Amino acid sequence: MFSLPLLRHTDVPARVTENFILSGYRFPNYSLRQCLASAFRPTNETGNFWTHFLPIFIFTFHFQEVFGWEGAPTPSDPFFYPFWNYLLGVCCLLLASSLAHLLNSMSLIIREICFFVDYGTISAYTVGSSLAYYYYIHPRAGLPPLEAGAHNVSWLASSSSSLSSSSSSSVSSWLPEFQMFFDRFYVPCSCLVAIICVLACCNTRQRWRTYRYAIRTLVFLLPFFVSSTPIFYRLLSPCPYPSSSASSAAASTTACYFYRHCFWLVVSALFNISKVPERLCPGAFDIWGHSHQWFHCCTFLSILDELHMIKAEIRALFLHPTLVLPPAVPAQLPGPGLLTTYGIMVFLQVCIASIIAWFSWEAYGIYAPQQKQLKQQSLHKKVQ
Repeated sequence: MFSLPLLRHTDVPARVTENFILSGYRFPNYSLRQCLASAFRPTNETGNFWTHFLPIFIFTFHFQEVFGWEGAPTPSDPFFYPFWNYLLGVCCLLLASSLAHLLNSMSLIIREICFFVDYGTISAYTVGSSLAYYYYIHPRAGLPPLEAGAHNVSWLASSSSSLSSSSSSSVSSWLPEFQMFFDRFYVPCSCLVAIICVLACCNTRQRWRTYRYAIRTLVFLLPFFVSSTPIFYRLLSPCPYPSSSASSAAASTTACYFYRHCFWLVVSALFNISKVPERLCPGAFDIWGHSHQWFHCCTFLSILDELHMIKAEIRALFLHPTLVLPPAVPAQLPGPGLLTTYGIMVFLQVCIASIIAWFSWEAYGIYAPQQKQLKQQSLHKKVQ
C-alpha cells in the first residue's frame, strides 16, 4: 500500500500536473484505500489535505462556544437556524476540499468530479455566510421573540422592538433606498451569484485553462461583495451613538474582524494567482510549503475571523439588542424559519448538484478513453 512510487511531472498525465511542482505525484489509478493511506505519506497533496481537514475541528470548537453564553437560547431554537447553516457551509467546504485533494488520484474522471464538488461547496458556503449576515448583521437584524424558557432574551428583543417603533419618524435617515435590496433581493442575489460561480469554475476545468487560477480567484470576489453588503452598509453608515458608547465598541469589533477577514482573503488570492514560492524555486516546495497550502491556511484564517465577527454580533444581541440596533430602525426582520434557512440551502444544493452532474457527464466523455488507455499501460508495466 505504501510502496507505490511517487512520480515526477514527466511520468504522469499532463492533466494532473501543477505549475512549478516537479515531483511527489501519484499516478491516477489509486484505489480508495491507497488514497486514504496517502494522507500519511509525503506526497504533493498531503499538505493540501491536512490544511483543510484539521481546521474542521478548530472551527467546530469555536463555533460551539456560542451555546454556552448567558442568555443564549437552546441550540435547536429557530434563532440559530442561520448559524447552523453557516456551520454546514463551512464544514462541507473544508471537508470537500480536503477529500478532493486526497481522492483525486483514483482516476482522471474522479479527479474532475472531486473538484466540481469542491467548487460547489465553496458556493454553498457563500450562501451560508449570507444567511448569517442577513439575520445577524442586516441593518434591521435583531433577536426575534423566542420560545418560553428564554424570557430574559425575549424581553430584550421586545424592548428593542418598542424602541425602534417609537422613533420611526427618522427611518429615512437610517435606511435609504437600500432597504428594498436587503429585504427582497439580498438572499436571492447571493444564491444566483453562487450558481454563476459554480458554472464558471467548473468551466475552467474544461475550457479557459490558461487563466484558470486567475478566473477562479476573481470569480469568487463577486459573491464576497454581494454577501458582504450588510457589513459594508454597517461600516459606511454614520453611527448614531456617541463614540464612547458600548454600541460603538460593538461596531468597532465587527469592523476589526471584517478587515482581518478581508486581509486573509487578499493574501490567499495572491498565493493562488502568483504561485509563490514554488515559482521562485521549482522543485523545492513540491511536498511542503507550496502556494496552495498557504492558500488553504489563509482561507481558513479568513473564515475563522468571519466566525468571530458573526459571534460578536450574536453576543451583542444576547447582551442587549439595542447595541446593534440604532434607535431609528423600523421593526425587526421576521425571525428565521426552516424554509428561509434550510429550505434555501436545500434548493441551492439541488441546483449545484445538477450543475455538477452535467459537467461530470461531460468529463466522462472526455476522459473515459484516456483513463482506459492509462489503465492498459499500467497493466502492461506490471506484466513486464
